[in-house]
Amino acid sequence: MTDGRRGPLAGVRVLELAGLAPGPFAGMMLADHGAEVLRVDRVKAVSDRPRTDVMDRGKHSIGLDLKSPEGVAAFKELARHADVVIEVFRPGVAERLGIGPDDLHAVNERLIYGRMTGWGQDGPLASTAGHDIDYIAISGVLSMLGREGGKPTPPINILGDFAGGGLMLAYGVLLALIERERTGKGRVIDAAMVDGAAILFAMFYQGVQSGFWGPRGTNLLDTGAPQYDTYETADGEYLAVGSLEPQFWKAMVELMGLTDLPDRDDRAQWPALRARLTEEFKKRTRAEWEKVFDGSDACVSPVLSMPEAAAHPHNVARDAFTEVGGLIQPRPAPRLLGVPEQDLSPATRLTDLSDWGLSREEADKLRGQGVLG
Repeated sequence: MTDGRRGPLAGVRVLELAGLAPGPFAGMMLADHGAEVLRVDRVKAVSDRPRTDVMDRGKHSIGLDLKSPEGVAAFKELARHADVVIEVFRPGVAERLGIGPDDLHAVNERLIYGRMTGWGQDGPLASTAGHDIDYIAISGVLSMLGREGGKPTPPINILGDFAGGGLMLAYGVLLALIERERTGKGRVIDAAMVDGAAILFAMFYQGVQSGFWGPRGTNLLDTGAPQYDTYETADGEYLAVGSLEPQFWKAMVELMGLTDLPDRDDRAQWPALRARLTEEFKKRTRAEWEKVFDGSDACVSPVLSMPEAAAHPHNVARDAFTEVGGLIQPRPAPRLLGVPEQDLSPATRLTDLSDWGLSREEADKLRGQGVLG
């Protein structure tokens, strides 16, 4: 890994307290655009072997015993030289350790303290355990996901953990960095996954209240409509159909050679139309259908596996994926044109912490005490 970072966040220093996926994801989003991210883990969790987790790319790591006074003092010194702290503990834990917002603002008033939890820093559920599925359940989001007549279906842990949590925290950090340019002071960010999941569904909250959006699985965009769904092909693969607008629907139907279809604008005809499309798509393989729709505006795409996605001509042309240390991974997004390519090397242990306020002598002493790894 090169020492210098490049991009719009170059020069921004981030202390990322180790935690589950949403925290490292927020740190990755910042590192991907130039921030210098130092991951602080348990002493025994670090070694000289690089961390190959994609979400640790472009970072450095250290181990620090935050249950010892010496470790807390060292962390405060690191925070004195940092711009951002990412903290992912349950409410009150950081304060008990002596590294809460007040503790760190006492040594660095410019510090941006980003707190990420599932439930937020207050409220009846704040101190309880939870996972993505719980947060999107309480936000109302999960009730809207799934097929008609079926049970609610969580979309892996994308909406709560990553979009509602990690990405929202990274967004909050950017807001606080902009504000600090004006005020000179840092801010505490309370990023709750339950809040983040809810804001992602803002349009649908309105839709339910206005009557525009009905029960799950009955609407235009949630597999209720046959013109927005997936269909199995002759070889057991799948196609994604998104021919919503009339001109795109017309292109699809003509390329398939279909006539006398049930009226797609009549909801009562949707089951019959879906059955007809299901029958037709099973007559050819996915590759054969790809040739039929290639270059058209029919809005029909193959459902690719992850390895297939990395090799798809469009993604190859855009250089959307890269291989680092034998691991294929998506490149940073969004793209900022003209910014040099970022270093995406796996995280390595940072041994020289002098730029972070700990001299070599102090660091060696802490390592001898088993406080620093």
